[in-house]
Formats: sequence, structure tokens, C-alpha cells
Amino acid sequence: MSSTKTQSLLVIEDSDEDFEAFGRVIRQLSFVCPVYRCVNGDEALDFLYHTGKYANDTSQPRPGIILLDLNLPGTDGREVLSQIKQDQILKSIPVVVFTTSSNPKDIEACYQQGANGYIIKPINVHELIKNIQAFIDYWFEVSTLPAQFIR
Repeated sequence: MSSTKTQSLLVIEDSDEDFEAFGRVIRQLSFVCPVYRCVNGDEALDFLYHTGKYANDTSQPRPGIILLDLNLPGTDGREVLSQIKQDQILKSIPVVVFTTSSNPKDIEACYQQGANGYIIKPINVHELIKNIQAFIDYWFEVSTLPAQFIR
């Protein structure tokens, strides 16, 4: 797979194991766009607003898309989603929820808050590969993102 676009991906995931599994899959898929990781909601908001430890780091771009876990320590994914989608600058960044929660209330709430997709993390490795492949294909090969997020 090769992408002609160079938007970056922000993965907000507290589980090292889940992030490593995601990383293995995207390496297998020859995904070449920059991937950034934040391990909790507070860090993610600092990354997006260039505050906290990211205040003087202008090398961190606004991501072209965000893959968001819901169950994060501190500021959870629901609150991160809400803040992103209420912000005039950030709200156009697509946010896809990637979580273990299959609770219909979580799914509904995320779409109500403006989530652009909701993927339930599968336990089966083949399903995980299939889901990540579909995510990458759609968001990085098929869809067109706002120019402000493409380098």
C-alpha cells in the first residue's frame, strides 16, 4: 500500500498492548504516514492545542485523523471527543472511535457528539487486521480530508 497523501494519524490509546498490535498491523500494511500516540485524554488535548509538554514543539502537526479509545485514564475519550467536536478549529478533524465497548449507549453518544466512525476492537487477530485495513483504506486512500490537515 502506498499513499499519495501525507496526512498524519493521532492514536489516543492507553494500552501498550493494543497500540503494539495496531503498530504491527500497520507495518504489515506498509502504512507510511506519520503516526503519533497519546496515552491519555489530557495528553491528547495538549497535543492538539499545543499546550503542556507540546507548548514549544511546533513540529507536532495537527493530525489528519484521530483514532480514539474511549476508556482512558483521566480525561476519557468521551470528553476528548466532545472537546474536539466543539472546537471551531479541531472539529473538522475526523475522529474514529476504536474501543472495546459495544454498549449501544456509548455508540449512540459518540455519534451524537460527532464521531465519524465507531470500530469495536476485535479479539480475533484476523478481524483486527481486517478492521485496521478497512480503516486505513478508507481514511487514507479513499476519502479526501480538508487541505489544512494534509502536508
